[in-house]
Amino acid sequence: MDELDSAIVRLLQEDARQSNRDIARKVGIAPSTCLERIRLLRKRGVIRGYHADIDLNALNRGVQAIVAAQIRPLTRDVVDAFERSLAQLPEVISVFTIAGSDDFLVHVTAQDIDHLHAFLLERFTSRREMVTFRTSIIYQHHSKQVLDPLPEVRH
Repeated sequence: MDELDSAIVRLLQEDARQSNRDIARKVGIAPSTCLERIRLLRKRGVIRGYHADIDLNALNRGVQAIVAAQIRPLTRDVVDAFERSLAQLPEVISVFTIAGSDDFLVHVTAQDIDHLHAFLLERFTSRREMVTFRTSIIYQHHSKQVLDPLPEVRH
């Protein structure tokens, strides 16, 4: 990605609903050039989609938690099945497969603490492959909406 691509990506991250004409004007290129750059960024997989940022409370998801889980045996079939089953649960926002003492971090939501507790009892304790899990309630969640490329490290 060159500086122009980076500038276009930054503007789209700030507001993906702005027009191609507005983006082109802000980066100082013709709208046709901007449209082609965006098309190539999508084709290369740099831009993977456009999403609305929705308030979880508006979706009756007022409680968030991170669940750290260990499963056994750590075979490809067991890991893949565990990931797939979690991703299908409506309470699950994200599943991270990680290295270290835990195998997964799972970002979950629920209506309230009682529903979170019931979800964990029904969906985690009943799994044969589950060795242990720990739950951390999230009080606040902030994420960056705009990311710039990191500089390349030269060796």
